[in-house]
Amino acid sequence: MSQSEFVRVIRRKEVIALAFGAMIGWSWVALSGGWIAEAGSAGAILAFALGGIAIILVGLTYAELAAAMPYVGGEHVYSYRALGRRASFFCTWAILLAYVSVVAFEAVALPTVVEYLVPGYGVGYLWTVAGWDVTATWVLVGVAAAVVMTVINVIGIEFAARVQMVITVLILLAGAVLGLSALGAGDSANMEPLFVDGSRGVIGVLVIVPLLMVGFDVIPQSAEEIDLPFAVIGKLLMVSIALAIGFYILIVWGVSMGADEASRNASPLPTASAAEALLGSSLGAKLLIVGGVGGILTSWNAFIIGASRAIYALAHAGQLPAVLGRVHPRFKTPYAAVLLVGALSIVAPFFGRPAMVWLVNAGSFGVTVAYAFVAISFLVLRKREPDMPRPYRVRGGVAVGVAAFVLSIGIAIMFLPFAPAALVWPNEWLIVLGWWTLGLLLMLFAPGGGEPPPGVMSNQ
Repeated sequence: MSQSEFVRVIRRKEVIALAFGAMIGWSWVALSGGWIAEAGSAGAILAFALGGIAIILVGLTYAELAAAMPYVGGEHVYSYRALGRRASFFCTWAILLAYVSVVAFEAVALPTVVEYLVPGYGVGYLWTVAGWDVTATWVLVGVAAAVVMTVINVIGIEFAARVQMVITVLILLAGAVLGLSALGAGDSANMEPLFVDGSRGVIGVLVIVPLLMVGFDVIPQSAEEIDLPFAVIGKLLMVSIALAIGFYILIVWGVSMGADEASRNASPLPTASAAEALLGSSLGAKLLIVGGVGGILTSWNAFIIGASRAIYALAHAGQLPAVLGRVHPRFKTPYAAVLLVGALSIVAPFFGRPAMVWLVNAGSFGVTVAYAFVAISFLVLRKREPDMPRPYRVRGGVAVGVAAFVLSIGIAIMFLPFAPAALVWPNEWLIVLGWWTLGLLLMLFAPGGGEPPPGVMSNQ
C-alpha cells in the first residue's frame, strides 16, 4: 500500500454531508417520543447535550489523528501505530459491529417506513420473529433497496457522496420546517413533564447517543479519498458533530413543543405527528416522513462506505481474507468489501422489525469500545511520538484524551448486566458474543501475509 489504490475526489460539502448524513438516520422521526417519555422533554435535551459533549471529546481525538494519518481505515491505522497489530484488530472489529448494525438496521427500517406510507402493503406471510409477522413484500422492499445501495457504492464514492449531499439537504429542510413551525405555533405547556425518573431517565437516553452519533468516523475511514488539506479534515469532522448534536436537540424541542404527552406516546411517528399538529396539515407529517426516508438512505450509504473501508484495511493487514482488499480497476472502490456489507444488509430484512432494537443496542456497545481504543491510541501517540506532524492539533490534548477514554468506558459499562441500560438476554447478548467469537476466530486463523497501514510503514 505504498501507493494509494484510491483517488481523492471528495470535497468540503460532500465530507460534511457524508458525516452528518451518517449520524442522522430514521430514529429522529420514530423514536423522539420515546426519548421524551423516558427522560422528559428537558431531560432528553440534557441527555443529548451531555452525550454530545462526550462525542465532541471523542471527536477531537479522531480529528487530530485523522489529520495526522489521513489513510483509509481510520481507527485501524491509529490503533495499529499506537498499540500494535492485535489491538488494532479488536478496535476495528468493534467499530465494524456498529457499522454493520446500522447498515442492517436501515435495511429493516426502510420497509417499516413504507408501512406508514402504504398501510397494509405487507402480504405473503413467511414466518414470525419475536411475535412479529415477516411478509414477502416487506422483505422485498428491504432487499431491493439494499441492492440499489450496494450498486451505488460499487460505482464510486464520488457518486455516492453526491447522492448523500442531495438527500442531506432534504433532511435539513425537514428539520428546519419542524423548528420554525414550533417557534411560531408551538406551546411550551406541551413540554411537560420536563423530567421523568430523574437521573435514571437521563441516563437511559444518554447511553444511546453514541450509536445515534456514530458516523463522524466515516470521515477518517475514507480520508484517503478526501481532496482537502489534512488540517481541514479534522475541522470538518468537528463541524459535522456540532451540526448533528444541534439537529437532535432541535428535534426533541420541536416535538415537545408541537405535541402534548398523550399525543407523543400514542403516535408511532411522534416527530411527524408533531409537524402535522404544528402546521395544521397532513402535509407536515408527510414532509417529515420523507425527511426520515432521506435519513435512512444517508446513514445506510455512509456506513456502507465506512464498513467497506474498515474491512479493506483489515484485509490488507492480513487479518481478513485478501479477496476483501480488492479495489475495482475502474471505479476505484473496495468492491469486494462493499459486496460483503451489501450482502449483510440484504439478509437483515428476513429477521423482521424486532431486529431493529437488537441491532441498535448491540451496535451501541461496539462503538463505545472502539472509541475507548481510539482515545488510548491518541494518548499513547502524544507521549511516544510528540514530534509527529499534527496538522490539526487539539489543545489540552492529554486532558481531552483522558476524558474521552473515561467517558467511553463509562458509557460502555452502562450496557453490562445490572447496569441501567443492560443489554437484553438472549438476543442482544447473542449478537455481541457471536460477533466477538467470530472476531477471535478470525484473529487466531488470520491468513497473514499482509502489511501494516501506510501510516505505520512511514515510521518503520
